[in-house]
Amino acid sequence: QVQLVESGGGLVQAGGSLRLSCAASGRTSRRYYMGWFRQAPGKERELVAAISSSGMSTYYKDSVKGRFTISRDNAKNTVYLQMNSLSPEDTAVYYCAKTPYSSIAFKVDEYDVWGQGTQVTVSS
Repeated sequence: QVQLVESGGGLVQAGGSLRLSCAASGRTSRRYYMGWFRQAPGKERELVAAISSSGMSTYYKDSVKGRFTISRDNAKNTVYLQMNSLSPEDTAVYYCAKTPYSSIAFKVDEYDVWGQGTQVTVSS
């Protein structure tokens, strides 16, 4: 089984940047498609960005295009989410997750392993 642990969240002012990391452990010999989700209070969990197992293909939610960058270092079994030009609307708990599918998955129930989440708070 694969375990995922996120880090890098925190409090930042609007316009600032954060880089989230998601470290995988356990059965990491196989490379998986991965996603970053976020969930704000009272809202549904939503996919923010996703990346293929090789890192060659990515997906971004429209509202984060041009501001967020997903990447991965397979040698370190780590996926990153670089977040720039943050706004208060980006405030949420951010989760990384893996999907068992060999394509970018968009729905929460298409992911089978989740991290514990990391809080991102953007002040105005």
